[in-house]
Amino acid sequence: MSTFTTSGIRAWQGGASGPDSSERSGQAVKDDAARAWAVAGTVTDPELPMLTLADLGVLRDVRADGGRVVVSITPTYTGCPAMDTMRDDLVHALNRAGYDDVEVRTVLSPPWSTDWISDDGRRKLAEAGIAPPGAAPTHPSGPIPLTLTTRRPADVPASAASRTGDVVDEARASSHGAFSADGQDASETGVACPRCGSAQTEEVSRFSATACKALRRCRACQEPFEHVKEI
Repeated sequence: MSTFTTSGIRAWQGGASGPDSSERSGQAVKDDAARAWAVAGTVTDPELPMLTLADLGVLRDVRADGGRVVVSITPTYTGCPAMDTMRDDLVHALNRAGYDDVEVRTVLSPPWSTDWISDDGRRKLAEAGIAPPGAAPTHPSGPIPLTLTTRRPADVPASAASRTGDVVDEARASSHGAFSADGQDASETGVACPRCGSAQTEEVSRFSATACKALRRCRACQEPFEHVKEI
């Protein structure tokens, strides 16, 4: 069974010289894997339909041998509700292309990162009015500490928040950077509006239509827009 992975795309597209007679059988298997990858790569994400699974980076590996295909995908986060739909759509697409025996496997390591979104995928997001993610945060190996905080609303002064018990966590401020005058974490600034290009934007809600996106508003054009959060 031949394997076609993300790292193998460039090699396949490079146009290597033709095989000799002793390599034709192996080349046919590789061509079959490349064809299966091309079919799987047309399947779109159910939550971001402007992106294919290849654009999104969740399509990790395609192995093909005759009529049997094994596809490996990585969820954008554990428990992603779109995984079942991705599996079904991959199976249906490959069945329509003539592959009757299709298995879709879930691969959790390495974990998906927004850095895996292709340049073409980022362009498609922006064209659809969704701000693409910036560079994903880096984490040391091992357990990742989690700090739970209560966030002070922007229109509540710190003194009033203290009196009402709505506490701004100083540990969070020290570990994630200073807060701006409106109470927004300074690390959240700099997301450009996909409509007018202004960097003067603010986060309205940490969650939008899906858990992987935040809702933001542009202070320049006043338009709301979604932002794919960095993971």
